[in-house]
Amino acid sequence: MLMKKSIYIFHICLLITASLLAGNPDRQGEAGAAQLLLNPWASSAGLHTMTTSFVSGVEAMRINPAGLVRISKTELSLGNAVYLQGTDIRLNALGIAQKIGENSAFGLSLMSMNFGDILVTTTELPDADPDGPTYNLNFLNIGLSYAHVFENKVSVGVTLRGVSESTAEVNAFGFAIDAGVQYVTGDDDNFKFGIALRNIGSRMSFAGQGLATNAPAPDGDTYTFTLAQRAAGFELPSMLNIGLSYDFHIAEKHRLTAVGNFTANSFSRDQVGLGVEYALNEMFMLRAGYRAEMDEEIGQESIYDGPSAGASISVPMNKERKGSRLTIDYAYRSTRVWDGTHNFGVRVSL
Repeated sequence: MLMKKSIYIFHICLLITASLLAGNPDRQGEAGAAQLLLNPWASSAGLHTMTTSFVSGVEAMRINPAGLVRISKTELSLGNAVYLQGTDIRLNALGIAQKIGENSAFGLSLMSMNFGDILVTTTELPDADPDGPTYNLNFLNIGLSYAHVFENKVSVGVTLRGVSESTAEVNAFGFAIDAGVQYVTGDDDNFKFGIALRNIGSRMSFAGQGLATNAPAPDGDTYTFTLAQRAAGFELPSMLNIGLSYDFHIAEKHRLTAVGNFTANSFSRDQVGLGVEYALNEMFMLRAGYRAEMDEEIGQESIYDGPSAGASISVPMNKERKGSRLTIDYAYRSTRVWDGTHNFGVRVSL
């Protein structure tokens, strides 16, 4: 009884938070650490990251940590994304999920961004020399997750994530927490509901030698001295996702899943989307989604509004172990600028 009450209280707290996190376009652009909004995993990217209700395994650590526990035993995933085709920016991700006992699971995930070599420019030399010096940006986040399922119906999970952004002489670091719930019901567990609160954490600010500057002495003397500038802090891009899905089982080999998702953003307008996934014998999957912003205004649109699509091929690696599979994923998301984002992924389930 105590366990059930705790679950109900957790649900209520999340619903109250949802009402407080209504989208606020007036604050758009005020949050930092935008890397936390990016999805390096191809399977969920094919549905525009709207898999709050049924995501499982490693990908759940990015979207809804409650789904981490819904694996057979062990899952290892690799992800790569060509972010905004034409910008030469890539996302790289690695994750592992491990079942502990019958009802619990731990997971570790790592994501980095590769911006390539960037030419150095200064106020005195604004035009970069093609053969001149370069520098790199280091965007990295690492997450540790835990999830638990109660009677295979309700699962809860939490992720603690460290967020780092730096160059050679400037850096910022912060912590973020994700929490989520998934509820499964129906005769064949075909109705799923999920809530996930993401990117709640500390303010971040940049510091380092790169913010120091030389200035002339205020009394007119010929010497100069170093001024240490303080950068303003910024919030993390917190959001709340509410999703549901329903599986239609056609004959024994066909599954059609309808997906709906609502996102409440603290620093931009809210979003709503629909999607569908078709599976043939759980070995070949096709998926497509569409997401739009609410109260959209010209000139403030999100990059990732519009359609998305993806596909997966999953084959058994061991006939004696039902959950042992190798899966290859691909996804494409259209964007308002550049030429879209391509996601690639490989999953090994043991």
